[in-house]
Amino acid sequence: MSDTDPAQMSAEQLLSLYASRRLSPVEALQSVLERVARYNPWVNAFATLNPRALKQAGESATRWAAGRPIGPLDGVPVTIKDLLNVQGLPTRRGSKTTSAAPAEEDAPAVIGLRTAGAVILGKTTTTEFGWKTPGDCPLHGISRNAWNPERTVGGSSSGAAAAGAAGFGPLHVGTDAGGSIRIPAAYCGLVGLKPSYGRIPQWPHSAFGQVSCAGPMTRTVRDAALMLSAMARSDIRDPYCMPDDPRDWRAEIEAGVAGLRVAVVRKLGFAPPIDAEGEAAVQTAARILAEQGAIVDYADPVLPDTRAIFGRVWGVALARLVTTMAPEKRALLDNGLEEVAAREGAMSAIDYLGAEALRTEAAHAMAVFHQDYDLVLCPTTPTAAFAADAPTLSPTEALWQQWAPWTFTFNLTRQPAITVPLGLDEDGMPRGVQLAAAQHKDDLCLRAARVIEKAVAVPVAKPETCQHHHH
Repeated sequence: MSDTDPAQMSAEQLLSLYASRRLSPVEALQSVLERVARYNPWVNAFATLNPRALKQAGESATRWAAGRPIGPLDGVPVTIKDLLNVQGLPTRRGSKTTSAAPAEEDAPAVIGLRTAGAVILGKTTTTEFGWKTPGDCPLHGISRNAWNPERTVGGSSSGAAAAGAAGFGPLHVGTDAGGSIRIPAAYCGLVGLKPSYGRIPQWPHSAFGQVSCAGPMTRTVRDAALMLSAMARSDIRDPYCMPDDPRDWRAEIEAGVAGLRVAVVRKLGFAPPIDAEGEAAVQTAARILAEQGAIVDYADPVLPDTRAIFGRVWGVALARLVTTMAPEKRALLDNGLEEVAAREGAMSAIDYLGAEALRTEAAHAMAVFHQDYDLVLCPTTPTAAFAADAPTLSPTEALWQQWAPWTFTFNLTRQPAITVPLGLDEDGMPRGVQLAAAQHKDDLCLRAARVIEKAVAVPVAKPETCQHHHH
């Protein structure tokens, strides 16, 4: 965290400065906009900036001056991934096939943030319909990593991660159907939480509505908890969301891990790949948790092969998207998207329901495993961020070999999972580790992530030192 540049401060730092009148929300926003002007031309985090942001910041400044903030995020800048509706701004989903008409209402998570007083800075880029991990889309091109412009930011919450790493304010909304919050967060040195399914309501549901969740992407664990508190409020539009549970998710966050049982997991129904530095990061995290009193063990849940299950859920969702689209629009789609749709779209309804039954079986197996273990510790990604300009080849294989093998199981099972930074590799790129807890135990993920965060000093990216070669 920066002590001098508001754009790089945590939300908690900003709020404490607002409260003591040492900084106004307008100054904070201006500092963010200066960084956006300087670095966004190559980071490429935004689908659109919000023309009303400065007005919102001014209204917040007036409230703080009167000592009457309207909510726990009053005046804090936040970005929204362009899969979610923001009233008055278009929802393009990274696709040339979508309408540029402004959305008529806010998504549930956006209402939560607005109600808490957050200033909506803009909408961030996404891979097309959130379909893949490499951080590019037909509509907005390639988003780049502030740690190194040659590397991807990951996806599908590409712009959210790009913005977080580049210091475009503290809070960023991502969505996660197979790892789309956790993977880019890990590639960019951020904290990313995929909450329990239904914790943060969604409407309309995405193409991957049965496994997808919105969640916070931040630079600190406490900010993720603070942001979750604003987003996790019940919404009548989502028939699957949890009952309202108004709480500050920071309340128990410093409780530590003493006595918690942690399983270091190597298999999720198959053996996901992991490189040496990723393995070392998991070992470091295991040691930190053990030193803080956790009971750390090596154990694997007895799961069906989750590759086959997720491949079907993902593939059929994409096939439905493609086949319901007018033929002239299909020509505008990201190539690999068509490839996956063609490969999985011919599946019988019986096979698809078979995959759904196995998904429930996997969720049951994890629920049983969590009777013995409070937390699962495993990698977030097989490697650090790969090249930003690499073409997307063989996406079905890439999904479980390079992109999401460590993350998609927890979407299938709907349990909470968080990624937390664990320092940099030899090339100066961030690595993260992942913690998952039983369904609805989001607080355990946050507590354990906080323990790791306190033990590891992670520097911030310095986009000013990146000599960019792609003007």
